[in-house]
Amino acid sequence: MNLSLFDQFSSPTFLGIPLILISMTFPALLLPSPGNRWITSRLSTLQLWFINLVTKQLMMPLHNKGHKWALILTSLMIFLLLINLLGLLPYTFTPTTQLSMNLALAFPLWLATLLTGLRNQPSASLGHLLPEGTPTPLIPALIMIETTSLLIRPLALGVRLTANLTAGHLLIQLISTATMALFSTMPAVSMLALLVLLLLTILEVAVAMIQAYVFVLLLSLYLQENI
Repeated sequence: MNLSLFDQFSSPTFLGIPLILISMTFPALLLPSPGNRWITSRLSTLQLWFINLVTKQLMMPLHNKGHKWALILTSLMIFLLLINLLGLLPYTFTPTTQLSMNLALAFPLWLATLLTGLRNQPSASLGHLLPEGTPTPLIPALIMIETTSLLIRPLALGVRLTANLTAGHLLIQLISTATMALFSTMPAVSMLALLVLLLLTILEVAVAMIQAYVFVLLLSLYLQENI
């Protein structure tokens, strides 16, 4: 039972070759490529409106110095959003349920924001480790606590995204299995479970979009602290 339940989170392979890279790059093929015409299709217009909306929301809390990160943050947001949503389709694989991938996204970007702060304003960046007015006996303990909370940020980013998506996929599989198993013996209960499944699927679509936004928003807030 455990193997069949968690099989959906194992990386798919073909002739021993992992297909996770294909599943990561496939969403980009769904985006319409920009043309050289002033009047584009409705899909391109919708895509441009969405990208502008996402960029505006992400750059709003940032100082002007952080606007140079707009391309990275917006691209990451669209990348995570497409992967999370496509992972809800049947017989698909969601790469963002892999903690290793999420940490590979979170750690370099968090480190880049930290190094940016240490380069541009080293005193202010190090000052976050010790709040002003701290009693002298508490200084060593507070420095250790703040340093731990700073170093745990990329782990929290990766674990949050992985845990939310994994829990949603497990719930969908459990309820869908119960719906099929009860259909022949208790049709009324099976219909009720089907209704719960539909509501849960709508909730998971919202969770997929929110978690992609939260992941990038927290990175932008970490960047704001260091510029």
